[in-house]
Parts: sequence; C-alpha cells; structure tokens
Amino acid sequence: MLCRKNLSCKDTGSVPVYLNVYDLTPINGYAYWLGLGVYHSGVQVHGIEYAFGAHEYPTTGIFEAEPKQCDGFTFRKTILIGKTDLGPEGVRAMMEELAEVYRGDAYNLITKNCNHFCNAACLRLTGNPIPSWVNRLARIGFLCNCVLPANLNSTRVQHHKIEDKACEGEKKKLTSESNRFTPSNSSSSSSSSPVVRGRSRSRRALPPSSP
Repeated sequence: MLCRKNLSCKDTGSVPVYLNVYDLTPINGYAYWLGLGVYHSGVQVHGIEYAFGAHEYPTTGIFEAEPKQCDGFTFRKTILIGKTDLGPEGVRAMMEELAEVYRGDAYNLITKNCNHFCNAACLRLTGNPIPSWVNRLARIGFLCNCVLPANLNSTRVQHHKIEDKACEGEKKKLTSESNRFTPSNSSSSSSSSPVVRGRSRSRRALPPSSP
C-alpha cells in the first residue's frame, strides 16, 4: 500500500480511504513507467470498493465490488488517498448523491470515466484528489482523440452489459438477502438511483439510506 508523495494524506478522519488501481491492458506494464497507461480504478472504504461503469440505461453506473477483485481487470496497486469520518451509511448516502450524476449511459472514456468518479468521491471523502497519472491518458485523449483506440469505450459498455444480464438471472437468489436492506417505504426506493452491488460477480440495486 502506497501513500501519495505530493500530499500529506490528511488525517482529518479515522477511516482510511484507498484507491485501487487496475490495468486495462498489458501495455501498461511498459506505459506505467512512462507515466502513461489505461487504468480502471475503484474507491475502497469500510471494506467495500465503489466503482463506475457503463451501460445503456439512464440509471446509475456506480456499483460495489470486493476490494481489489474487480472482474475483467488486473489489479496493480492500492494508494492511500486520505481518511474520512463518514460511517458506512454516510458513505452510502454520498454514493447515492453521486449516482444521480454518474449514470451508466453517461459514461465516456475521455470526459466521464471510472477515474473521474473516483476523483469526485475521494474529494468528497478526504479533500484529496486521486494521482494525476491514473487518468492522464483521458486528458491527453481530450486534446487529441486519435491517441485513444476507438474501441475502448465500446468495450467497457459491452463488459457491463454482459454483467447486467447475468445479474438479472440471479435476482431471485438475491431477493431474500436484499430484503433485509429494504426499508418499509418501498416507494422511496423506486424513485432514487440506487448503487449496484458487485460481489462474487453479481450486481444488484440497493435501496437508499434511511433518512
């Protein structure tokens, strides 16, 4: 686990917030040492990793996964971003606020990708941004679109569409477990953009935090 050198890792809270970085391509093995590379990232707090991915629906693209175990990517490193005082419910409420902005159909490799989401989440949780190299290629691509392969964005969409179909087939299995998180007022659940859970290759929608 690494701590960012250009920041003091603010100790304004008691709960550590980590950034888990993954390789999207084997080329990163060389590009990383040049300060480049194509990366996926997730924010780990309270033992849960939150990340953002694409799908074609106007609902949240934020999902939960086991830390350092995001399907389809190769884990590279963990970086300590800072600390937060938010408890699990506070973190969940914050993610549900971000869910309104980070919809699956709004995903864009250059302007709104998983690293943009992680930066926004880390700023809210700790006041610290993620390292610039994690999303550097997106900034380069914004200036010169030809730098990034055209199929990268569509590959991400396809990956999550497959995951979503698998999730549909597991809904019945997950009903009994998800019921214990469901508040008595079911109408409030349907009006929000819930975070999607991603443990053991399955993802399911969660109801909003209790007021």
